[in-house]
Amino acid sequence: MRKKGKLPIAKLIIRIISMVVLTLMMVLLFLLGAMWVIAKGPSPAAGRLFALSVRETSAVGFLADIYFTKDELAAFYADDTENAAKTDTSLIQIQVKPNTDNADESNGDHGIADNSTETLTAYEQQPADTAEAPATKPDNGGVEVYDIKGPAYQGKMMVVADPSRIIVGIPDSFGGSAKGLSVYNMIEKYGAVAGINAGGFADEGGSGTGGIPEGIVIVDGEVLWGDNGVAYNVVGLDADNILHVGRMTCREAVAAGVTDAVSFGPSLIINGNPANTNRQLGGGVNPRTAIGQRADGAILLLVINGRQIDSLGATYDDLIDIMLEYGAVNASNLDGGSSSLMIHNGEYITNSAYIFGERVIATSFLVMPEV
Repeated sequence: MRKKGKLPIAKLIIRIISMVVLTLMMVLLFLLGAMWVIAKGPSPAAGRLFALSVRETSAVGFLADIYFTKDELAAFYADDTENAAKTDTSLIQIQVKPNTDNADESNGDHGIADNSTETLTAYEQQPADTAEAPATKPDNGGVEVYDIKGPAYQGKMMVVADPSRIIVGIPDSFGGSAKGLSVYNMIEKYGAVAGINAGGFADEGGSGTGGIPEGIVIVDGEVLWGDNGVAYNVVGLDADNILHVGRMTCREAVAAGVTDAVSFGPSLIINGNPANTNRQLGGGVNPRTAIGQRADGAILLLVINGRQIDSLGATYDDLIDIMLEYGAVNASNLDGGSSSLMIHNGEYITNSAYIFGERVIATSFLVMPEV
């Protein structure tokens, strides 16, 4: 016979579960209420920033739809402008000349046929040469890293004096069943000394595996991914190691001499002209990654920490300010959010916002050892 005053185990468990559920519901209602105050409060700028920030997040982008109509959301992007200018390569005068003693002089034409209409939907890397890739080694020559601090963000700026050391890193294959690699693993694969994440990839609900790139991927002059007839935001280097940014098709990119490229955007600076003439380019506060190039050819790699107590994140306008401060002539935003990361000499020098550690991604920009 059960003693008086004691509940059966089943009822006790039900009460505990009910209390947990009730507590979670109260927390959820509090958070929804707090977000309502931000979204619909007295500051229209705060509401706009909230909407733009969450819409850039694959997992919680739906929150903006709870508080704003489609027309209101469209109005937030009304100031976005796409600079149609082409990169003026004459503005870049590379000061550090790459060592070409061992360069292959028989590369030939890497272009794609003018009559090609193929859409590349799968890519598999050919077996590598039997020679092992150079081991990752400490490197300080020609690479400088600076702390970046703003009102609501912290991060790192890496300046690489010789742009010929920058390559596009990729996993072994692309396609529906393929998986990407982390920045760390891409650095190991190529024997690089540093790296950042680069282009976008299919990431529905924040569960993408990095195997399906978004837009263009070009490596060593070969178009590995992308529809030749579709214009994308392209970020890439040509054979002269000049950074090109802007909207173009695969064919236009190859015709411009681009040999290594990814896709993301928006463009931040083109030919010295910032894209945010009205100071509202459209980005929210989030972790960020960007790439730029100075007039002397040096490459600027920028990663901003975000979604942390000491660093909420940066907007596109913040990125433009930083890039201009460091002398960028051309610059573009890259994939951000939980993908943003910078590694140097085997160390994580920025923090990942991904709750499970480091994301696997489709492409990276890597810094190779000095020759």
